[in-house]
Amino acid sequence: MSNDLSPTTPQEASSASDPPRIGLVAGGGRFPFHVAEGARRRGVKVVAVGVRYEVSPGLAELCEQFRVHSLGRLGATIRFFKKHGVHDICWAGWIRKERIFCRWRWLRFFPDWRLIKVYCFRARNRQDHTLLGALADEFESEGIHVMHSAEYCPEILAEEGILSRRGPSKSQLADIRFGWSIAKRLADLDVGQSVAVCEKSTLAVEGIEGTDRNIRRAGEFYKRGGFTVVKLAKDSHDMRFDIPAVGPDTIETLHLAGGAVLAIEAGKTLIIEREKMLEAANHYGIVVVAYREPPAA
Repeated sequence: MSNDLSPTTPQEASSASDPPRIGLVAGGGRFPFHVAEGARRRGVKVVAVGVRYEVSPGLAELCEQFRVHSLGRLGATIRFFKKHGVHDICWAGWIRKERIFCRWRWLRFFPDWRLIKVYCFRARNRQDHTLLGALADEFESEGIHVMHSAEYCPEILAEEGILSRRGPSKSQLADIRFGWSIAKRLADLDVGQSVAVCEKSTLAVEGIEGTDRNIRRAGEFYKRGGFTVVKLAKDSHDMRFDIPAVGPDTIETLHLAGGAVLAIEAGKTLIIEREKMLEAANHYGIVVVAYREPPAA
């Protein structure tokens, strides 16, 4: 493993006799660790670029090569992967979108010309999937294929069924069906991925702030507790990036806010640290379910 201070010669780039390599663009959270561990189990070496201010400590220990780049260093990231013979990459982990809109953002991220071209001239708007799609096209133009984010860890995608010890009540199923249609429309509009509902009434919808803060806001509005959160992907969701994810922190936030149910989309939602998450859900008596379609009446 090398770090920023370790020089790398062109001869170190992979040859036909080398083990396969995967590039990893790593944001925050545990998802990049799942990708790196899954690749290593398959005998694939990991060459990673961690996003500065986002990537979690310790990821470098799972990688053959590791470097931290500012969010704006698109050209440098592409050159780094090409230098190390990477032809396929995964993107994993969150990037707080509010960082993109902070004051003095151009000085903070110090974007290179390649990123400026994508952000200012090639992306038709600043929605998540538009920006990420434009970035993916830039990698593809250099012969670097952007893969399904969970290619090396498909086991963390939610399977269909009741995942917690408790299942939903009749009224909770009605709220899941009600919230499902709203959440799907929000996701399709690229607005957000989650909605909080109770008694077939919308309490809070997710925007730029993310799911956890949306849940907390719902708890502030609905003091009596017992509400349902539905988190979905858009119908045409590009599984190369920004896959909806839940984990132990989601359950902790839901518990503290007074929520009772978490409904997610099977096959399109990541469950990070699954065992720990479901243990917390069972401890708090929170219902966790996954469906491919909204549950029948």
